[in-house]
Amino acid sequence: MSGLRVLNGGILALVQDLGRFGYQHLGLSTGGAADEHAYLWANRLLGNVSGAAAVEICFGGLQLEAEISTRIAMTGADLQPTLNGEPVAGWQTLELQRGDRLAFGYAKQGIRGYLAVQGGFQIEPVFGSVSTVMREQVGGLDGKGGKLQAGDLLPCAAGDTSRHFSLAPRYRPDYSQPLTLRVIEGHQRELFPAAELARFYSETYRISPQSDRMGVRLSGPALQPLADGIISEGISFGAVQVPKDGQPIILLKDRQTIGGYPTLGTVFALDAFKLAQRQPHTEVRFAPMPLHEAQLELQAFYRFFGV
Repeated sequence: MSGLRVLNGGILALVQDLGRFGYQHLGLSTGGAADEHAYLWANRLLGNVSGAAAVEICFGGLQLEAEISTRIAMTGADLQPTLNGEPVAGWQTLELQRGDRLAFGYAKQGIRGYLAVQGGFQIEPVFGSVSTVMREQVGGLDGKGGKLQAGDLLPCAAGDTSRHFSLAPRYRPDYSQPLTLRVIEGHQRELFPAAELARFYSETYRISPQSDRMGVRLSGPALQPLADGIISEGISFGAVQVPKDGQPIILLKDRQTIGGYPTLGTVFALDAFKLAQRQPHTEVRFAPMPLHEAQLELQAFYRFFGV
């Protein structure tokens, strides 16, 4: 099978899907696309199944050459893509002919871009998923958690290049907008006195450069829970952990499976996807969210994308 040849792997380009489920009891993280909103739109524009394998391009630099004619879609961060040296727009499908070269610059807005191909990249899953988790050395093109490198071939089938779809500009996210993260408080809320909760919801935090796919570290007013640690328990996507220095950490797709720091609650999943696109030093704020509202909104989101 032919496909797209990697000429330059860029800063960090990883094969992702919706994640690896049912293996956390073995210590395996779920992984998956950090921004499911952009990832799901890339596949939807192409008519792919919702969980088709795509490439998550972090910060940019990826360069590819088509060894087959097909259709692609690019969504997420503005990575200033070019086709054969000419600028092309994201959030739409694009025809690739054999010999075409697709290159991504560096993030102008957002952090992570998504590249999907018609029919999805044909990659062998590991533990039920192709999602790359580098820390655990699982998934990805090589099955061992490796990032894309020059010489790699992203296998895919030829696609119908005659159809074109795009997402109307008014529906495309603006990753420069102020971000308020809605939090569903959990059972450990009692470890945070009223004064600490008031500080958390009223103050502004900034995203630390020491953030990655495992979690977003924040800097701002330190929180002081009633306990420095707890008996380790399972960690959910978006969990707001407070380590001993009092600076919250929002855990993302490559989080550990268990943790022993107090957890105030969980950032609503759709807001956590937005957080995964915010650049270092961006300001964020928090607001409480009722569980039933979160359930209804998330159900509508996944129903729309057929997940």
